[in-house]
Amino acid sequence: MNTTGKVIKCRAAVLWKAGEPFSIEEIEVAPPKAKEVRIKIMATGLCGTEMKMLENQFQYPVIMGHEGAGIVESVGEGVSTVRAGDKVITLFLPQCGECASCLNSEDNYCVQLKQSYTGLMPDGTSRFTYKGKPIYQFANASTFSEYTVIREISVAKIDAGAPLEKVCLISCGFSTGYGAAINTAKVTPGSTCAVFGLGGVGLSVVMGCKAAGAARIIGVDINKDKFEKAKELGATECISPQDFKKPIQKVLVEMTGAGVEFCFEVIGNPEMVAAALASCHESHGVCVIVGLLGHGVQLSIDGLLFFSGRCLKGSVFGGWKSRENVSKLVSDYMAKKFNLDPLITHTLNLDKINEAVELMKTGKCIRCVLFL
Repeated sequence: MNTTGKVIKCRAAVLWKAGEPFSIEEIEVAPPKAKEVRIKIMATGLCGTEMKMLENQFQYPVIMGHEGAGIVESVGEGVSTVRAGDKVITLFLPQCGECASCLNSEDNYCVQLKQSYTGLMPDGTSRFTYKGKPIYQFANASTFSEYTVIREISVAKIDAGAPLEKVCLISCGFSTGYGAAINTAKVTPGSTCAVFGLGGVGLSVVMGCKAAGAARIIGVDINKDKFEKAKELGATECISPQDFKKPIQKVLVEMTGAGVEFCFEVIGNPEMVAAALASCHESHGVCVIVGLLGHGVQLSIDGLLFFSGRCLKGSVFGGWKSRENVSKLVSDYMAKKFNLDPLITHTLNLDKINEAVELMKTGKCIRCVLFL
């Protein structure tokens, strides 16, 4: 059946209000307009970002989800980089190729990302409706729907042989963590690293530190159930702050003699950011904030920590240029340069999305991939 140019009715997980469970509804997805792409989503991950946003997403109703992979169903006028039938990955971080950030070789924070804050497309409308009433879009993607419409600048064409149920993690979680180590921190061979938070993104940081040649990778988490997986992926040792009477930063400084050279906060906890920075070597330690800190969250950090030369950095999407680097990362996966399998602990169908949310809350789920 040819659906090009027609409204498609399909299932989606709609969030009607903050704090409520997702509701599986039949929605309408409009055809793509100029420079837009309609995608049949095949697999999508439930990311920690969604878990945080479930309580404070400001626009309702909304279709969430941003870690997705699928097949192009149709394209709008002027689309030149993908066509119907292409396998693609959705990108919460666009790459317009024209703004100052896209043109800077050391930068990836495309200004077009801000369009996603509105929950609407650039023309001020949504491509989703429920019984004729609009539904907000999320993070340039809205992958908790069997079909979605996103801008061409938020789509990356990938290897036709790539398994979508695996590489969907490259859409966000894996790339964010792995790149934070390789691109943002620029971890050096033989160095010592510490990773605060051993969820899906934190474990990807561990993988990045190992790939960069770090000699010592210390995992930090209060959930000891994650330690075995962390060691499988490259952590040389793991510790829980709850096992010590002294602050965790003092523990790490004592363990390493002078502090770690590279430290990553992958929780999004302002107190842990301060602890992670204080865990760094006083003169050349680099601390990278990977976890999502909410708007308006203030950091309380002893100013003297910076006097000797420590560095505190932010990172978005692991520093990758989204459209060009995602395609390369998928090719690297296909060439077996890294393995995504250990990060995927659960798989469920979309209609079980609320079960996936509960699994994430238990701490036993690293990443749950939903099939659509």
